[in-house]
Amino acid sequence: MPQGDKSAYTDKQKRKAAHIAEGYEDKGVSDKEAEARAWATVNKEDGGGKKSGSGRAKAH
Repeated sequence: MPQGDKSAYTDKQKRKAAHIAEGYEDKGVSDKEAEARAWATVNKEDGGGKKSGSGRAKAH
């Protein structure tokens, strides 16, 4: 998957990133920077794109 390809993300993650980016843009952050921050936030909170399979629970 090339860098910047968002196909591995769920629709919910895409909506979440769009909402976060909108908030940054409202605060005066450039479009490009807002999008980068939004996806970084989604990755941090959700651990990246779609994940499947058993044993994917977080270790304690």
